Amino acid sequence: MQPVYIVGAGQTAVAEHWERTAGSLAAEALGRALGPIAKDRIEALYVANALGSALHVQGQFGAAITTACGLSGVEAFTIDAAGASGGVALRQACLAVASGAYQLVAVVGVEKITDVLDARLEAGLALAGDADWEAIHGATLTAQWALLMRRYMHEYGYDAIDFAPFPVNAHANGAANPQALYRFAISAEKVRAAGALADPLSLLDSSTVADGAAVVLVAGAGIARELGGRLVRIAGSAVATDTLALHSRPDPLWLAASARSAAAALGAAGLSQRDVQVIELTDPHGIVAALALEACGFAERGVGVQLAREGAIGLGGATPLATGGGCKARGDTVGANGVFQLVELTRQLRGLAGKAQVPGARVALAQCLGGIGATAATHILVAE
Repeated sequence: MQPVYIVGAGQTAVAEHWERTAGSLAAEALGRALGPIAKDRIEALYVANALGSALHVQGQFGAAITTACGLSGVEAFTIDAAGASGGVALRQACLAVASGAYQLVAVVGVEKITDVLDARLEAGLALAGDADWEAIHGATLTAQWALLMRRYMHEYGYDAIDFAPFPVNAHANGAANPQALYRFAISAEKVRAAGALADPLSLLDSSTVADGAAVVLVAGAGIARELGGRLVRIAGSAVATDTLALHSRPDPLWLAASARSAAAALGAAGLSQRDVQVIELTDPHGIVAALALEACGFAERGVGVQLAREGAIGLGGATPLATGGGCKARGDTVGANGVFQLVELTRQLRGLAGKAQVPGARVALAQCLGGIGATAATHILVAE
């Protein structure tokens, strides 16, 4: 197995791109990722997309995106693992390059979400949950995260306002990201005053779904060293799963897939949580980030919220989180989120993150979750 590197990263702005197609967004992001690399060197293209079939009645996004990108003929297919699609697509690219099957693979995350009315959108998003017993009764993902937040508050003695540091931190970082959906700061008091979306979740502790595309180019050592510059190696890669239905879990406050994939990825990299200097997690609500921090081993159980309250998730903290704005401020692109995470962390490890730069960042962890954590994909990136 050969080492695997990210040799290019690019994205579009996250917004309501009503006048654009998914193909045009993907082509723009690919163009930004290529830099000096000739497009015809790409040997395969893996598309992370969760909602194309449900919202646009369009299958075969692999063929559709390669055509839009001028890459017709190369191997391509769609990977749908809901919000974990981007990480799972990168996992497939890692395996393809590490095995020597390919030397250069494009991982494309793309979603077009805002063209449909709310009822159709909710039906599409519900596909990430358990259809037999939960979604059929109207239990949306937001409602289920709200249930977990209520249970967490009961178990550990927190109030809803204690989760405010997560969206406040995301917006502070998003304000410095010109491609984020929301580029303004918010305060804890604004979070407190916001209306309830699904009690105890407030409107300002909930992400907004939006359109966008992101691309990372994954290559073997030969191409990486040919291109030069600061190399970003994918040192660990792992995917794990849990029950699709929340009610089937013996301990609903423990994200087992998140824990397993993080442990496996860190183990493959030969690193521990203490070595990680910047983190990207699935964070549409503060409760999700708190549970993921605990499952990944960055906080003891019941301490994830306290960690945020103490400032550890800020740029100067021990576990800087959502430096590009996260799902809350960058915007929630569902199946593409995992690739947006990787674009942001590649910037961090190359020292190109501007005002949101974590000083001296050398090791990063990206984890994306599908549904209520039923699928988790974790990658460890190391600057060389």
